[in-house]
Amino acid sequence: MPDATARALVRLLPWTSADGKPCFLVGDGTGYVARIADRMEAEQLSSAADLIDEACHVLDARTWTPGELHLLAVELTASLADVRRVAESRGERLAALLGHDAPDDADDADGEGPRLPAEAFG
Repeated sequence: MPDATARALVRLLPWTSADGKPCFLVGDGTGYVARIADRMEAEQLSSAADLIDEACHVLDARTWTPGELHLLAVELTASLADVRRVAESRGERLAALLGHDAPDDADDADGEGPRLPAEAFG
């Protein structure tokens, strides 16, 4: 397994390959692709915030059609996947910078399931 310094140089990008596989960037995080990734992450998070507002409006109105609910569920699912990828990428980079191993999955190997951030590094 690479040391913390090497892991700090690997970044999960906010997009996937054409066949759906994760894309990674190796570097110091200051180059052109890193800046594009930063902008894309910011846009994904902003889009998620807008979608949350839209979802609240649709649900509060209580006049939705099944088609509107279906579309909302599809859009929320896609946005949630984007936000999860951003969180995983940032969590892995933070853990590497702090010199901790980042878990491969939200469920820890000890079977306890997700942990609070303070517990994850303890």
